[in-house]
This record gives sequence, structure tokens and C-alpha cells, in this order.
Amino acid sequence: MRRSLVALAALTALLAVAPAASAPPAKGVLIPGRSLGGVSVGMTKADVLHVWGKRHGVCRDCPRTTWYFNYDKFVAQGAGVAFEGGRVAHVFTIWSPDGWRSADGLALGASEAEVDDALVLNDERICDGYDALLAPGEEATTVYYLYEKRLWGFGLTKPGANPCL
Repeated sequence: MRRSLVALAALTALLAVAPAASAPPAKGVLIPGRSLGGVSVGMTKADVLHVWGKRHGVCRDCPRTTWYFNYDKFVAQGAGVAFEGGRVAHVFTIWSPDGWRSADGLALGASEAEVDDALVLNDERICDGYDALLAPGEEATTVYYLYEKRLWGFGLTKPGANPCL
């Protein structure tokens, strides 16, 4: 439990340094294997700016170029995008934003049992303080992030990529 809290505190501190806010969708939709809030794996930086707008924070200490689109300045809630070679490699929600759901109706905040009942998942990764449940696809791996046995976030990664943030 202590390790989980330390990891979440570190993640919150990291996200809080983002210098600007922008506008991912207020109620984003995950289309498994395809898109999250309208952003897909493989999109260019220009594509992301077209979908979510230009105001975003940039992670200073991330190994890849990572943009944070927080709803409010310096508040770690919204969505993020990590790039490799100028293209989206990972898109994810930040800090369980209200109103986000999957196309089939699974909402953030659902219990682990609800996730298990609703999805066929092929793999799981134990990340630092949370779990990542994976549904691999041809274009992208869909990631369902669990924290304290609740669906805490959604993500899409390049197939075979590490889903841990």
C-alpha cells in the first residue's frame, strides 16, 4: 500500500509540473484497439493538436516526448500522449477523469469484477502501484488501468509496448 501511495504521489507531482491546460474531451470515449478521445496510435503531433488543441504541458523528465492535456492548469486530470519518432506511441487518461467510458459502456470507476465480466483480456502487467490489463489488437493494444481494484484509466499503446506509465 505504501509503495502504491508513493508511486501515485510521484506521478501526481510529475503531472502537476505541466505548465498549461488544454481540452481533451470532457467525456472521452475509448474505442478499443482504435482511439481514445479521438486520438489513435500512429497519429502525428499535428493530428493530436488538431483533435485536442494546442494548449498542453510537456513532461520535462520523461524518456519520450510526452504531452499532458489537463483540464485545469497544474491539476493532474485529463489525458496524455507519448510520442516515438513524432507519432503517438501511447495515449492515456490521467487521474481517472469523470465521464470517460469505453464504446461498450464500461465507465472509469467500475469495479475489477465489472471489468472482468465485460471484457476478454489476454494479458496483465503489474506496474508500480497499479495493474494494466491488456487486450492486444492489430493497430493498438487497449489498456485498462486498475488501482485499488477499480478501473482508474484507459490507454492505447503500440502493439507489444510497455503499458506502464
